[in-house]
Parts: sequence; structure tokens; C-alpha cells
Amino acid sequence: MTVTQEAPAAVPALVEQFKGGLHAPICLTWEWTYACNLSCTHCLSSSGRRDPLELSTDEIKSVIRELQRMQVFYVNVGGGEPTVRPDFWELLDYAIAHQVGVKFSTNGLRLTPDRARRLAATDYVDVQISLDGATREVNDAVRGRGSYDMAVRAMENLTDAGFADFKISVVMTRQNVPQLDDFAALADRYGAQLRITRLRPSGRGADVWDELHPTAEQQRELYTWLLGHGEKVLTGDSFFHLNALGSQPLAGLNLCGAGRVVCLIDPVGDVYACPFAIHDAFKAGNIRAPGGFQRVWRDSELFAELRRPTSGGACSGCSAYDACQGGCMAAKFFTGLPLDGPDPECVKGHGAAALAGADRSALPPQGKDHSHRTVPLGMPTVRTRRPDRFCDESPLAGAGLSAPLAETLSTPPAEKGTP
Repeated sequence: MTVTQEAPAAVPALVEQFKGGLHAPICLTWEWTYACNLSCTHCLSSSGRRDPLELSTDEIKSVIRELQRMQVFYVNVGGGEPTVRPDFWELLDYAIAHQVGVKFSTNGLRLTPDRARRLAATDYVDVQISLDGATREVNDAVRGRGSYDMAVRAMENLTDAGFADFKISVVMTRQNVPQLDDFAALADRYGAQLRITRLRPSGRGADVWDELHPTAEQQRELYTWLLGHGEKVLTGDSFFHLNALGSQPLAGLNLCGAGRVVCLIDPVGDVYACPFAIHDAFKAGNIRAPGGFQRVWRDSELFAELRRPTSGGACSGCSAYDACQGGCMAAKFFTGLPLDGPDPECVKGHGAAALAGADRSALPPQGKDHSHRTVPLGMPTVRTRRPDRFCDESPLAGAGLSAPLAETLSTPPAEKGTP
């Protein structure tokens, strides 16, 4: 088994090259479905129900061939819960056969012992298990009752199958920052690698950001912890805004790569500049249009604008600007701050001051909402074949789960009494 890794820390000259964009993205996030058995309170894509216009099997295969021609060496596949697509394993094999490695994120729903053994014997695939609490209580409050046990069961299956260095992916919240050492211990126990990412106020996360995002004190705690554990922990360049806290930078790109080195393809083929900014303001095009993904990546007006040199705006006079680069575009946008203003979690306090003066009642509306209660079920209108009961009645249709467990996992948290 060959495990794909995140890009290494970039030297300054390379960072300058990245600012102007590359011929193909280094990190392409690709959501294969909005269907999900869970209803996580902070879900970036507001997943739950599938979209009737989701890309068909043949359409996804066509994009995979295009990515092969562009020499995109791996993709981050997510959702929703990507494994609920009945064609998931077929598509996984197809990507690998076309020299496109796959790192897929999953809540563990379908990682049975047999599937784990199959993955362990497959080259160019990596697995990322989502877990937002080192304890059942903390995790399930965000991800839903039963989700902790499901993730642990999947990790046990991967470990028993000999799958080394799979990822445990954690979105950092106010409740789990104190568990950083516990997460590291979990990763050691299962022979995995810890990956932590930043909570963004987008999707359903916008509704809980005020209560879940780490405090200023916890931001400092996180920075110090990462300095001591950075060689063993992946961050996906989520925390470059913390570099303003000290003279020693965290490992990573230290740059917003939106439209420059990263982007997102959503389940219906829309291409966004950033996986954390699923909103029309950051939509660059659709892969179903003439020219496909390559034309969107290389020719879209939005990406061209993002690749042009920019000033630091309101942050340019700050002594820490070179260290933090003004922070996260998505975090600013969805909290109502200008894109050339400070990050809402600016460690110098400028973000808190800007938020205090912002009109929070006029926040930009979130993008597509596929929560369990809001989107009618249906089948795609463009397909060459119809997967068996592909979430036409439930995101768990055909999952092979017992009825009580399926009911538990498919019930939205609001009905379970969890936040």
C-alpha cells in the first residue's frame, strides 16, 4: 500500500510561484455526493440528502481521465459520506487505474473488515476517518449519537487489516482543544497519523461558529502545541493565521491557496475556489460546460482574479502581516468581514474588533443546503445507469446495516436530543 502525503512545507520562492497559480491544482477536493448518514452541526456542505443532479458514474470517470491528462496526482474525495454511493468502490478502482491517487474522508460507515483488507492491499489510496472528539461525549455532541463508536470500529478494522498511517481528521473546536494530547494518543494507538483542521463558519458551521470556535487563549495553546508536535501532525495549512503569535512559523504553505493551488468540485460539478467557501461568490464554473475542469481551472475569471498580486489591505500596516498573510478568506467572508480585512480569529485582536463593528444581521447567505429536512429526494436526470436505490429513500439505503443501527445513524441530531 502506498500512502499519499500532504504537500511539504514550501520555501518562500515556491510560495511566490504558487501565488500566480499552477497549471493544475496541488490539492483538489472532490465531493462525490451530498448524501450522508450523519448531520454534523458544523458540516461545510450542509450535507444530508443527495442532489438529483449529482454527477453520474460515467461523468466522474470522464473527469478522472481529464485529471490524469492534467497530471493531478491525487484527489481528496469527500461528501457527504462518499461511500454511500453504490459506485464508490468502482470509482476508487477506476481512479487508481488511471494514476490518480485517492484520499477519501469517511465517518467509517462502510469500512467493514473486508473493505479494510481490500484497502490495505491497494496502492495509491489513503483513508481519513473523521472524529471530532477524543471521547464519545465530545464527538457525538457535534457529529451525532453513535458516530464515535462507528469511527472507532472503522479504525480498528483498518489497524487489524494492516493499513498503516491512515489519518484521523479532527476539526478543532472549543470543546476538543483540551483533548489534543488524547487525539495524539489515539493516533499512536491505531498506527495512524493525526490531522487537525480549522473550524470555518460556512455551511451549517455558520450557525454554531460563535459557540464552537476556539477562544483566543485556546488559539495560543494550539499554536504552542503544534510547535511541539508539528512533525507528526498534518494541518492542511489551516492555521497559518497563528504564525502571528511568534517568530517560529508553523509547518505549511502560509498562504491562502484558493484558486491558486487548491479548489473544490462539488457533487453536481460546480467548481469553487476553496473547499471552505461553497458560495456563488466563489464559484468559477461547472465541469459539465465545454472545456471541462481544465478550462475552469486555467481560464475562469474568478481564478485569474485570485492569482493577481494583491496588497494586504487593512492588514498591510500590521507587523505580523508577512507571518499570517491576513488569514482565511472563507472565515472573513462568512463572518461579514471584508476580504482585505483581518481574519475573525486574528491573534492580534484585530478580528474581534472588526467583528464588534460588523453588521452580523447582514451576513452573506450560505450556499446550497442539503440537510436531511430541506432537500427533496430524487434521482439524477443525467445518468447512463441508475444505482440500486441510491439514496432514493434514505442515505443508508443498501448499506447492509441492521434496522435499529440504520435508524440511529440516519436520524438527524435534532431528533436525538444532541446539539
